[in-house]
Amino acid sequence: MQQINVGIIGTGWCGGIRANTCAGSPLVKELHVAEINEDRLKEIVAETKPNSSTTDYMKIIENDSLDTIIISATPETTHYPMAKAALLAGKHVFLEKPLALTLEEADELIQIQKEKNLKFAIGYSQRFNHKFAYAKKSLMEKTIGEPVCVLVSRHLTRGLGKKISGRIKLSPAAMEATHDLDFVLWLMEPAKPVQVYSQAVDGAMKSVTGSADAQWIMVTMDNGVILNIGAGWTMPPGHPNYSATWIELTGTDGMLVIDDTHRDVIFNTMDNGIRLPMSTMPGESVGHVFAGPMHNETLHWIEAVAFDRPEMCSAEKARRVMEIYMAADVSAELNEAVKLPLVETPLSAVASA
Repeated sequence: MQQINVGIIGTGWCGGIRANTCAGSPLVKELHVAEINEDRLKEIVAETKPNSSTTDYMKIIENDSLDTIIISATPETTHYPMAKAALLAGKHVFLEKPLALTLEEADELIQIQKEKNLKFAIGYSQRFNHKFAYAKKSLMEKTIGEPVCVLVSRHLTRGLGKKISGRIKLSPAAMEATHDLDFVLWLMEPAKPVQVYSQAVDGAMKSVTGSADAQWIMVTMDNGVILNIGAGWTMPPGHPNYSATWIELTGTDGMLVIDDTHRDVIFNTMDNGIRLPMSTMPGESVGHVFAGPMHNETLHWIEAVAFDRPEMCSAEKARRVMEIYMAADVSAELNEAVKLPLVETPLSAVASA
């Protein structure tokens, strides 16, 4: 059995899931973690018993024994410099979304990856949601015929929206709809996006997050299929990290509806009323199993490195997603459709508007 050594930078919510997954995998020989929050570092060390731990992420990157580095650090401004350093050090890299903050940064990272012949994947975990995988299977097997249109509606609680948008001032398209953009592009392969139109709306959260409350994105593909993706973060508190998604996939011979609103497990108490306890996008640990896609996504990455298999969501595919949500923000600002591929002209127009 081929074992690998893994380093993890950032062990918060998502990084903690990945660290625990690595610690439990027989394919991982050594685990090394970096976390700037010393209290959290003590917690993750107690949970995973890594071979080493540090508050300095460069010690992970400079560790020559590591085969791969998983970067789960926040804020998102850290992604590009950390990924660049890890790739230049010759490590296979798994990076939480977003890939970068500019297309130029993304292109530079991809170029380094290619020059060094490394694996480089981005954490679009919804590809590992079994319901979403069924949608892909249905299209591949043509059980509903050829695709006609897709609708995805995702909403989060205000608390989670504040948590996400508080790290960096990016739109719902960039910070929330991004997973679903990746999902629908994955569904449509090999078709390519050619036009984006988007509208954003302010309301309850503008003064809190500095971003729109919700954003809807219409993407036209080169095969004529229309994709509609909506994202918002203004739901009442309810369960703190609640994420609800509704999907409609229409084909020439049928239709697929996916309810991912997590209403299948309901918890009701005198203290808190009704809660949906298994309703976060990454998923939750439930004793000896894990309810959610991020655990399986991490296992996939470990196996990709250990057995030299293709990564599920390459950085090049993540760049497509970047281009669409950037075009969506341009469209919402200018109130007009934006053609793809994206060029600097519309970006400059927004900057000077």
